[in-house]
Amino acid sequence: MALILSVAYLAYDVALSRGVAVPGGDLRTLAIAAYVVVVLGSGSLITYLVVPQPTGAASEARRSPWSAALGLFAAVPIAYLVMVVAVQLIRPLLG
Repeated sequence: MALILSVAYLAYDVALSRGVAVPGGDLRTLAIAAYVVVVLGSGSLITYLVVPQPTGAASEARRSPWSAALGLFAAVPIAYLVMVVAVQLIRPLLG
């Protein structure tokens, strides 16, 4: 999710820097905020759905808010690092 959204942000940023008139004007700050919210939310939801809480019983799988918190805490550095690579490394190559 972070990779897909960072590519969309890069396309938006490059379009703005080349003078393309986009509806709403320059909304890069809002785009970054939406990127962070979506990446953190999807990381939390996916981890909640995929990582069950250990119970000791093979047939029973429980989930708790701790699974979602684990995904949230794991998504924070992912969101940051992907956007740093996109903006600091790839964006200068695009001009």
